[in-house]
Amino acid sequence: MMNNELTEQQVFQKLSALCARAEHCQWEMLEKMRQWGVDEETQARVMERLVNERYVDDRRYAEAFVRDKVRYNQWGRRKVEQALWLKHIDGDVARQALDAIDDDEYVSMLKPMLAQKRRTTKAQSDYELNMKLMKWAVGRGFTMDIIRQCLTVEEDF
Repeated sequence: MMNNELTEQQVFQKLSALCARAEHCQWEMLEKMRQWGVDEETQARVMERLVNERYVDDRRYAEAFVRDKVRYNQWGRRKVEQALWLKHIDGDVARQALDAIDDDEYVSMLKPMLAQKRRTTKAQSDYELNMKLMKWAVGRGFTMDIIRQCLTVEEDF
C-alpha cells in the first residue's frame, strides 16, 4: 500500500502535469514517486500508464536532452553521454540520440569557444597553450578527435 497522502490517481495526475510542461525520463518519474513514498506496485502501474499514454518516452527525452545540452549548454558528446547514463537512459537510445548530432556541429560550436579561450589563457609556449586548451575542451565533454580537428584549424591562422 502507498502512503496515506496520495492516491494512485493523484500520483498519475501530478506526474502527467509535470511531463506536460517538460520532457522527463522514466528514472526521474520513479525518483519522484520514491520521494513521495509511493509503493513499488503503484509505481509500476503509474509508470506503465505514463509510458502508454506517451507522457514519458525515454527516446524522445534523450533526443531533446542531447539537442538542448549541445546547442544551449555547449556540451561535448562525452559530457552529454555521461549525463544520460546518470539518468539511466538505455545505452542504445543514448547512442542514437547522440549520433543525430554530426561532428560538423560539434566543430562549428567548439571552434569559436576555443578561439575565445585561447585569448584568455596564459601559457609559456604554443605547446603549453594547446595542452591547456585540450584539457579545457575535454572538461566540456568534447572528444580528442574533434578537439584536434579544431586546434589544427585554429593553428592554421
